[in-house]
Amino acid sequence: MSIVWLILSFTYLFYLHQACIIFIISIASLNFLLVKVFARTKFFLYLLWTFNLFFLLSNRVFEGYSFSAIGLRWSYMDNFRGTFRWHICFNFVVLRMISFGYDYHWAHDHSHFDQKKHSQRCQVCKSGRTCYQLLQERGVQDDKFTFTLYLCYLVYAPLYLAGPIVSFNAFASQLDVPQNNYKLRDLAWYGLRWTFCFFLMEVMTHLFRYNALAISGLWKQLSPLDVFIIGYGVLNFMWLKFLLIWRYFRYWSLIYGIDSPENMPKCINNCYDLEGFWKSWHASYNKWIVRYMYIPLGGSKRKVFNVWIVFTFVAIWHDLEWKLLCWAWLTCLFFVPEMVVKSAVSTFKAESAVTEFVFRELSAIAGAITITCLMVANLVGYVIGPSSINSLASRFLNKQGLPVLGGMFVTFYVGTKLMLHIRDAERKRQ
Repeated sequence: MSIVWLILSFTYLFYLHQACIIFIISIASLNFLLVKVFARTKFFLYLLWTFNLFFLLSNRVFEGYSFSAIGLRWSYMDNFRGTFRWHICFNFVVLRMISFGYDYHWAHDHSHFDQKKHSQRCQVCKSGRTCYQLLQERGVQDDKFTFTLYLCYLVYAPLYLAGPIVSFNAFASQLDVPQNNYKLRDLAWYGLRWTFCFFLMEVMTHLFRYNALAISGLWKQLSPLDVFIIGYGVLNFMWLKFLLIWRYFRYWSLIYGIDSPENMPKCINNCYDLEGFWKSWHASYNKWIVRYMYIPLGGSKRKVFNVWIVFTFVAIWHDLEWKLLCWAWLTCLFFVPEMVVKSAVSTFKAESAVTEFVFRELSAIAGAITITCLMVANLVGYVIGPSSINSLASRFLNKQGLPVLGGMFVTFYVGTKLMLHIRDAERKRQ
């Protein structure tokens, strides 16, 4: 089965990148060799990260390299670079190479994952289906870590361009035993929902000019209320855009038997804290970060420190741009107070109806502040850039803007209260 998918995936890869698949195969082969030779050494993880970070950065710096740099006799191959820049897609390949390295390294260690205990607690596993955590944590046999299966995992056509990101263990375990979580009826319903979202995007694209007003800079000439509507509209547009991309490729993968995490499990308007937001925005990447970065760095024991390393990596992984680093550090800056408050709240127990009411009100206020911070961080990182922070602040910190800022805060406060009620209802159903 892996041979069939390898042939199909390389046909797809050749269409996208043509001669540049030489660079992909070369780097992937070096990574495989590094894993096989050094996986059982104490310094393996340092080698793995150094190797992959080096190519992640150099690919961007040299814009995917050129054949003429190798030698003039190879310069003609620069005319056959394909329809899609290979070094952009290679960011996902880097994540898969690191996943393969870690899973192979951990395959020789004693697993701390208790499958029996997990199956008793997990609602998905109790229903007779197989959850992603079980696929990922229970590991695979040594004979699965072959070069053929490794290459198939790196360039698996449905998930190659944009994910969702799936670990090597989860991929290898489903290649011979396809997923059974989605029956034909479920797949049909999933596709129908995607089609509805696509038509919604068409309506938004033709009737609402959020992006055009934001990117062109015309928002600076508009009223504070208009700026707020544009900012909120841009974030919802971004959410729907990525939902369509990720669900399309996930749907393609599901049809062929490989289940991957849903990248957008919740609507953007149903998140009131940073931690919850990042678990629901590019969720497969979040799972990858937690498994291969956050936990190895020390997990919750060093949470305040780890969040800076994690978000800096996330920014660099997306692209080498100053505005993305600003986005990452702004997010961390907003994240630290939330973590401190959550840590304090975890030790607090409401002993009366009054204290419970006060606690809920404070949670709603904190949620309103967090949503505002999320809007600012994402607009700076992905739309207006750090150079426009002063312009954005000046639109609201004046006589005309302060009432809008107050109304915006009240709106988010009411929205957070509604989300808290939704969470309560979800807990009661479980």
